[in-house]
Order: sequence, then structure tokens, then C-alpha cells
Amino acid sequence: MSAEQTATLKKVLKPIHLWAIAVGLVISGEYFGWNYGWGVSGTVGFLIATLVVTVMYVTFIFSFTELTTSIPQAGGPFSYSYRAFGWWGGLIAGYATLVEFLVTPPAIAFALGSYTHFLYPNLQVLEVAFACYAIFILINLLGIKESATFSLVVTVLAVVELLIYIGIVAPHFSYETFVSEPMPFGWAGVFAALPFAIWFYLAIEGVAMVAEEVEDPKKTISRGYIYGILTLVVLALAVMVFTGGVAPWQQLSHIDYPLPAALGIVLGRDSGLTQLFASLGLFGLIASFHGTIIGYSRQIYALAREGYLPSFLGNVNARFQTPHWALLAGGIAGCLALSLGTTDQVIILAALGAVVMYIISMVALFALRNKEPELERPFKVPAFPYFPAIALAISVLCLIAIVYYNWKLSLWFFGGLAVIAMLFGLTGRHKSLETVQRPEEQRHP
Repeated sequence: MSAEQTATLKKVLKPIHLWAIAVGLVISGEYFGWNYGWGVSGTVGFLIATLVVTVMYVTFIFSFTELTTSIPQAGGPFSYSYRAFGWWGGLIAGYATLVEFLVTPPAIAFALGSYTHFLYPNLQVLEVAFACYAIFILINLLGIKESATFSLVVTVLAVVELLIYIGIVAPHFSYETFVSEPMPFGWAGVFAALPFAIWFYLAIEGVAMVAEEVEDPKKTISRGYIYGILTLVVLALAVMVFTGGVAPWQQLSHIDYPLPAALGIVLGRDSGLTQLFASLGLFGLIASFHGTIIGYSRQIYALAREGYLPSFLGNVNARFQTPHWALLAGGIAGCLALSLGTTDQVIILAALGAVVMYIISMVALFALRNKEPELERPFKVPAFPYFPAIALAISVLCLIAIVYYNWKLSLWFFGGLAVIAMLFGLTGRHKSLETVQRPEEQRHP
């Protein structure tokens, strides 16, 4: 075997790194994207959608943590579903997670380009987006500890900046502004807004992708997840509510830089503080972009290692101990996706992949409780079976809403899954997958 075929991922991550990756993966959702939800539901309608989704994510993360600590594999949801249901479960979870983590970075890269263009009009959006891919793939190639340290720095800066933003706009909050046309599309708008509420938290489950690189995963993973979700709940609700009270939602519901725009309304666009915030706002986008690159690379790596993707994508660089081919392949796919669709369409597609993965993960949790009651579970979900049941029910509700309001995108998503499943069946590939002894089976006979 070559050096890169025998190299393995390095266990170096601590709880603070996992908190940074968890928050960093998601925090760009507080900077842009969620505001498209106002366009379909109004402020109060979107608040209701956000509260429902918040309940889903809190119960989901507590449930998901049981899976991640019991089976700490780089494949994350793919590994749990494979263990519970075999090749077809792994296929569904792997496909859904890969779609989520491949289409999310282009949306963030486009927002990075939009923020930069807002500051420096001479720089073109797509040029900046492509440059971001090149720079952050290189950073990720250097090693997971270096990548996690970078995530920690930019995530802390992003959180501090959001707290400063909240402090600036809160005194200008107007209840009358917030409740002006609060639910123009009624309850239908609440359902239509669910994918944009999901964007507030989407990708936090990506922490599972680095489970093989965590020191003492039985204790560390649960701390990173729980601290991360609590941080994000506070930030998401505060940003959304206070922003909705400084200007009519119609002014901010169709742009990729709502927070600088809101500050421009409060302080004036030419204010030095507005310009400074727009510059610092790049930290939040950078944190999420960087985190999702870690996520997609580990998912590609895991799927290739198990035979779902070409085997060379499962190789690890002997020097840096990072999945270099997986990083590059996902980057190429992301750059191609940059020229397709709009930000709101990409968000909906990412949310679709996410909720399908949430559903099969919660079903896998129930299945593994029955199938493998003796499996070591360092963290057990509280209030079982209620927490995973609530997460599952709301995920199904979100899936129905996304498909109903976005049937063309849904057709592409499920059509792609059907085509891949047929190819596996017709070629007999699924039979060879069932004979592979996965790493987690070796650890947990």
C-alpha cells in the first residue's frame, strides 16, 4: 500500500474546537439567507417558523449526540444509517448529507462575494467566491488542528461581532415596525418559511464529520454539540427579532447582506461603523465556509472509504493527514454550482438534504436502540423516546412543506437519489457493499 492509503486521520480536537466548528459551521446563517423567510411569511410568521425549527434542532442535537458518541465515525449520519439499515440506509443518508454539504458552501461563497462587493464595488462577486474556494481548500489541506484553530479564531470574532450588532440595533427596535404586516400570507407563509428558518441552524450536525479526529470523543462530542446549539439559539432569535424592528421587512427580505443594510438604515450607509461592520461581517461567513469545507471533505472521504464513491477520494495525505482528494473534488463541484441557481434556491436545496438526513438519523436511532441494546452509549438522549420523536415529527413536517412549495427542486433531489439507487441495484454494487466490514463494526462487534 502507498503512504496515503495507510495514513489515518489525526485525533487532536478538544471541546473548544468542537464548539468552534459547531458554531462556525452555522453562524453565517445569522448573517444572511434567513431574511428570505420574511419574503414568504412576514416577521411574525417567520418568528413562528423559527421557534418550531428551534424546537426541532434542540431535540435533534440531543438525540444526534447519542449516535455520534456511540459511533464516532467520519461518515456521521451515513455511518449510523448504514449500521441500522445496511447499504440502502447508508445510500440515503450519504446522498442527503453530501447534497447538503456540497450546495451550502457555494451559497456562502456567493454571500462572501456580495459582502465584499458591497464594500469594494470594483471586486466582482464570482471572482471573490472562486478565490475563497482556493484559499480555504489550501488551509484545510494543511491539517485538521490548524483548520480547527483557524475556525476557533474566526468563530469567536463572528460571535463578538453579532453581539456588537445586537447592542447597536437593539435601542432602535420598534415594536410597531416589527408587527407591521406580521403574517401577510397567513399560516401558509409559516410553512413556506420553514427552510429559511432551518438555515439558522443548518449544518451543525457537521461536527459528526470530524468525530474520528476528536480526543476522547465519548466526553468531548456531547459538550461541543450542546454548547454550540445553545449559543446559536440565542444569537438566531436575537438577530432576527431586533433586525425586524429597525426597518420594514420588505426592505431587507431579498438581499444577501441584511445586517449591514440594517445598520445602514440605523446609522447611515456612509457611517464608518456601518462600513466596519460589513468588513468584520466577513468573519461569520468565513467561519461557516471554512467549516462546511471540513464537512464535505469528511463526508466524501467516508463514502469513498466504504465504496460508495471512487476509492481514491478516500485517501489521506501522508504528510498532513487530511483527505486531500476529497477536499479538491468537493471544491470543483462547488465552483461549478456557483453558476447555477440563486441564493434562495440553494438554501432550499440544502434544507431539503438536511431534513431527509435528520429523518433517517432519528429512525436509525430508534432502530439501533432495538437492534443493538448493548451498544456502548456514552451519552444517552434525555427524555427518550420523546426527544427523538419530536425531532422526527417536525423534520417530516418540514420535508412536506419544502416539497409542497418547491416541487421542481424536490423532483431534482429525489430523482437524483432514485437514479443512483437504480445504478447500485442494476450493477450489483450494493451486494459488494454489504460484505464490507466497516471500521465501527470492528470497534463494536
